[in-house]
Amino acid sequence: MNYIEEIKKLKREKNAIVLAHCYQSIEIDEVADYVGDSLFLCQKAKETDADIIVFAGVYFMAQTAKILNPDKKVILPNIKKAGCSMADMIDLDKLRRFKSRYPNIPVVCYINSTAEVKSECDICCTSSNAVEIVKSLGVNKVLFVPDKNLGRWVEKSLKNVEVLTYNGYCPIHNSMEPTEIEDTRTKHPNSLVLAHPECREAFLNGADYVGSTSGIMSYVKNSSDKSFIVATESGVVDRLKRDYPSKYFYHINDKPAFCQSMKLNTLEDIYTALKDEAPEIFVDKEIAKKAINCIDKMLEVSK
Repeated sequence: MNYIEEIKKLKREKNAIVLAHCYQSIEIDEVADYVGDSLFLCQKAKETDADIIVFAGVYFMAQTAKILNPDKKVILPNIKKAGCSMADMIDLDKLRRFKSRYPNIPVVCYINSTAEVKSECDICCTSSNAVEIVKSLGVNKVLFVPDKNLGRWVEKSLKNVEVLTYNGYCPIHNSMEPTEIEDTRTKHPNSLVLAHPECREAFLNGADYVGSTSGIMSYVKNSSDKSFIVATESGVVDRLKRDYPSKYFYHINDKPAFCQSMKLNTLEDIYTALKDEAPEIFVDKEIAKKAINCIDKMLEVSK
């Protein structure tokens, strides 16, 4: 079966779109209507007039799309396995305990979190707009959940805002060691190091550029340099190699960083999910009503 052609046919018949995160396996791009980072996909989910959204990503992303589109059908092909380790590090009880330690301080919630967590935060952010979001609050102190590394990077970027972080992290980015930068530079001299802000501060201190996945891609596009060491999930490197064949891209220590949850989806999975219109994402209506405020505020700031 030609899954690409069958998926495209089903999309036309059912007025469906496929949203794909750029950590997905690269073949998914063949059927995706939009490929990008979390902010871009949020924006496209809010704008769409499709009846069905198939989300090639992880659970919190599909949840967010459903919150933005309560009357549309949102499908996540691997609903039982496509989780996020960082999002799993915090729940409603843990959030409430964290907030109780620092009362009356606004809470900024990284999009890598569940609808329940978003429902009790003041505003959402992604790695591409976190600095802008925190700055928009106009306060000198915020709580940031769940990613301690992104929160610390925001604090360092703004300088005049204290960011009190929850102790969550992305296992992939958090595991990257500062010594690996020099080791990789030795193997690939004259390469610029581009790092995601989910990495630890000590690691980011050795990078030439720090930015979200979309930020890294834009940097490469606009750079006259030809060689890059990319410190983020392998899907980004795969797309850069495809899109800029005259440039050179390397992983930290030449070892691809795989997010297993992001690599679950196949073309067959997307075909089956669209054909069966399942598994469908549902969000409790009361939780969704609260969570959408958090997301809408972010989208308003990031227009």
